[in-house]
Amino acid sequence: MPRVKTGVTRRRRHKKVLKATKGYRGANSRLYKRAHEAYLHAGAYAYIGRKLRKRDMRKLWIIRINAGLRQIDENYSYSEFIGKLNKSDVGLNRKMLAQLAATDFTAFTSVVRKVMG
Repeated sequence: MPRVKTGVTRRRRHKKVLKATKGYRGANSRLYKRAHEAYLHAGAYAYIGRKLRKRDMRKLWIIRINAGLRQIDENYSYSEFIGKLNKSDVGLNRKMLAQLAATDFTAFTSVVRKVMG
């Protein structure tokens, strides 16, 4: 098998990684080996972060819905409301309910009154 020289390919790969790590602190943006490790870690953290963002948003929606319920009546609980919401034929998810609670409180109140009946 003939010998293959990797000069052009290696330089292109190194330049791609160094361009992606521009702005990283210290040697993580200048030395290829350190930059490559930082690049791989950053990709892993970004992947995990995309999953965590979904979890955080759901927590925020639940907090907003619960706060809206407590404003309507102190005795309304989030878990009771969601249980009745699932049994009723109201087709709203947590994201929409949280948006209503934050922006259009009268509409949210009417939905809660319909569900809690």
